[in-house]
Amino acid sequence: MSKDMRRICEYVLQTAKSVGADDCGVGYSKRRFVEVQYRERKPENVKEATTQNIGIEVYVNGRYSSQSTSDVREAALKPFVTNIVETAKLLEEDPYRSLPDPKYFRDMQQIDLGLADTNYNSITPELRHSMAKDLESSCLDAGGDRAISVTSQVYDTFQEETLLGSNGFEGETQSTVSYVFVEMTAQDEGDRRPNGYHYAVNRTMKNLPSCEDVGKEAAARTFELMGGKKTDTETLPIIIENRNAGRILGGFIDAMNGWSLQQQRSFLIDKKGKKVGSKVFNLIDNPHIKGALGSRLYDGDGMATKKRDMVKNGILEDYYIDWYRSRKLGVEPTSGSTSNLILPPGKRSVAAIMKDLGKGILINGFIGGNSNSNTGDFSIGITGTLFENGKLSQPIAEMNISDNHLKFWHKLAETANDPWKYSSWQLPSLVFTDVVVSGV
Repeated sequence: MSKDMRRICEYVLQTAKSVGADDCGVGYSKRRFVEVQYRERKPENVKEATTQNIGIEVYVNGRYSSQSTSDVREAALKPFVTNIVETAKLLEEDPYRSLPDPKYFRDMQQIDLGLADTNYNSITPELRHSMAKDLESSCLDAGGDRAISVTSQVYDTFQEETLLGSNGFEGETQSTVSYVFVEMTAQDEGDRRPNGYHYAVNRTMKNLPSCEDVGKEAAARTFELMGGKKTDTETLPIIIENRNAGRILGGFIDAMNGWSLQQQRSFLIDKKGKKVGSKVFNLIDNPHIKGALGSRLYDGDGMATKKRDMVKNGILEDYYIDWYRSRKLGVEPTSGSTSNLILPPGKRSVAAIMKDLGKGILINGFIGGNSNSNTGDFSIGITGTLFENGKLSQPIAEMNISDNHLKFWHKLAETANDPWKYSSWQLPSLVFTDVVVSGV
């Protein structure tokens, strides 16, 4: 734990106690990021910044208040903390507000999750610019005379965080993230200008795919959108591409959240232990995967994390419930958010699956849309490509799928063998049967 960061956190705890707080939690974070963006084969935007922030929460006579500041000088912190405590005294009493019981972090695992790139400090400005150039050039070259414009971006960040609580909690993390992105706008028929993109993200820059491959993929994805049009409304099998599967799943996860449950705004109320999808529908939350983007030893409350089956063989096993909502609901807490969310992959490729489905739609993007966590109804615009007997045919656009989550996940028939690795949600392409796709 950084000595200076710990010293300042300890000072905040001591100050809060001395001016009347019953309990206090403090989190001190520092972050540095660099971003290089290219357009028209030259730098368009270059940013570099270092920020710091202290978040403080206090508990006074059953009342709670939280604030943050970037001024970490002791001379500034003392009046700031005093003001938070005095503000809390004026608020309404909330008997459910408290720091977590220490039993929820006593067994926190002490393992190296590999969240920080040990070579991060060797990343040079020259390397970032070279990567941004290569991203743009490869996309432009692949786009040829159909490319109108290309924008590329290289981004990396280093963050360290120290957390202390008057309940005895101590936590520290250091993490890095490196990210490459490129998008292309192309000329289509008439005045249509489809826009496609591709990206990759990893804890370490050396483990990113080549910039040439990312650029080529962005161009290919743009071309997939060329000539897109509406087709007749039909009931078809659909395949939702891996990198877009989280957009649909997000509406289901929202209903698993403790806030939705406590507010009686979840279609999953009283569904624990009941079937909510097909046997293919499995969700595993695993926070201890080394180097993964969602890995963590403790959650936002400071509670120790552990691997959990959230949905198993279509049966809802658990919810995402933070400490505060667990007290209001009178249940055991789990965690208030996802870590690494895994839907186990299958054994077949998307290409192999398409051959057995006859006619269907491969969905490669979503547009707009909404999901109602109270009823489970959702509606969302799609882009993609029709396929028949395993062969892609007509690109489609301006079409829509609408369903209800409590019915939709029962239609999950298969998962492909291609989990998306550039996210904390490691989801494969998902195959659903008998979905109404609305068009003309």
